[in-house]
Amino acid sequence: MPKKKTFEENLQELEAIVTKLENGDVALEDAIEAFQQGMILSKELQKTLDSAEKTLVKVMQADGTETEMDA
Repeated sequence: MPKKKTFEENLQELEAIVTKLENGDVALEDAIEAFQQGMILSKELQKTLDSAEKTLVKVMQADGTETEMDA
């Protein structure tokens, strides 16, 4: 089973795809494939950010229970 990439690794890969597409020296088929991979990475990154946000808004109370803070 392949190791799950970190947020930073996914972001770096997405940035490389964006740069490649911005340069414009890509065949249409390769551009479509790169765009699709970029969308997958973008969704994965957003999912990671959403999860991190949910974690950060929880506050541990003195008795060990968690409560949601108003964002």
